[in-house]
Amino acid sequence: MLELIINRKAKKREIALLENGKLKEIYNEEDEENKNEGNIYIGIVKDILPGMQAAFVDIGTEKNAFIHVKDILPQIDKKIQLENEEEQDIRKIIKVNDKLLVQVKKDSNEKKGARISTHIGLPSTLIMLMPRTEIITASQKIQDEEEKERLIKILREILPSNIGAVIRTAAIGKTKEELKKDLDNKIKEWNEIEEKYNKYTSKRPQLLQKSPNIIEKIIIDIAHKKLEKIIVNDKEEYKYIQSIIKENEKIKNIKLEIKENEDLFLTNDIQRQNEKVENRKVWLNCGGFITIDKTEALTAIDVNTGKFTGSKNLEETVYKVNYEATIEIANQLRLRDIGGIIIIDYIDMQNKENKQKIEELLKNELKNDRAKTQVEGFTRLDLMELTRKHICSHKD
Repeated sequence: MLELIINRKAKKREIALLENGKLKEIYNEEDEENKNEGNIYIGIVKDILPGMQAAFVDIGTEKNAFIHVKDILPQIDKKIQLENEEEQDIRKIIKVNDKLLVQVKKDSNEKKGARISTHIGLPSTLIMLMPRTEIITASQKIQDEEEKERLIKILREILPSNIGAVIRTAAIGKTKEELKKDLDNKIKEWNEIEEKYNKYTSKRPQLLQKSPNIIEKIIIDIAHKKLEKIIVNDKEEYKYIQSIIKENEKIKNIKLEIKENEDLFLTNDIQRQNEKVENRKVWLNCGGFITIDKTEALTAIDVNTGKFTGSKNLEETVYKVNYEATIEIANQLRLRDIGGIIIIDYIDMQNKENKQKIEELLKNELKNDRAKTQVEGFTRLDLMELTRKHICSHKD
């Protein structure tokens, strides 16, 4: 059973997603204040860097944002786009003081401004609308090839020209009518954004659309996964969630409860479970442990046998620790919302079949993650390499 807990304390909100009482995701509203990822802006080109095929764009934030030529050129097949990038000179595409309709793809940090793109993505429950492209594809998490082909065929029939889309897992089993209703709402949203952009004549940047907040995003993303209950401890919060539920037919059956003035993080054991997230070292049930170290370039995860010595041969001992570690790693990636490149240093396994089992286990565990993940497999150095996109940029 999935439950969403929204715990208001003074002027901030704490948000937790529980599955059968176990903490799966946790967020803090204070972290949202400086979040710009997903926002859509009218940006003004300030400086062009021909040597890098890139430019700096003022979007109204403290630091100018960065855009590469590949994020300005039309979004097409990757191989063709790479050839186009090599042929194009950014100075012939944009000029200083040009306006650009852009979306923040990666938030700024202490050293760098935000990474932006003209490739806009508008998420809904069933699809991710991609204006200004003809690309139609489906989430990698949709495993049934027949269903994938059915959904793509429907979208080809109902999508207008120069509009693409990514089919989300929530679309599985949906009818043409349901997909069209979802699509029409997003196209209307896009038309309004484009109209504002076309009419804009100022030389100053402007925020056109704020990305959905954490609560809206969670509800939209997991509506199809049978979110059964939302519990709040504040009257205003209760009214706010009510309004979200009323506006979305797909979540009308969610049970909404209020436990006024109660600390929901204490009564639901969230506070204790969250302590694990703060630690560098995470113990496994078998006695082994993992360590998680973040750097600017990547996140390194090391697996250790710890106190576990096993009772049979070495290979079985190692496999058991790696098996438990894999489940915990998938859980920690989601809990900590770790993004970017992730390298896992498993305990060496001699049996190739065991290595394949661990890789498949990792892929299966990550299917429960709302974030986009890509498991690249074991490298020549026997390190597991994968990438994960943030749910919320502030978490890294």
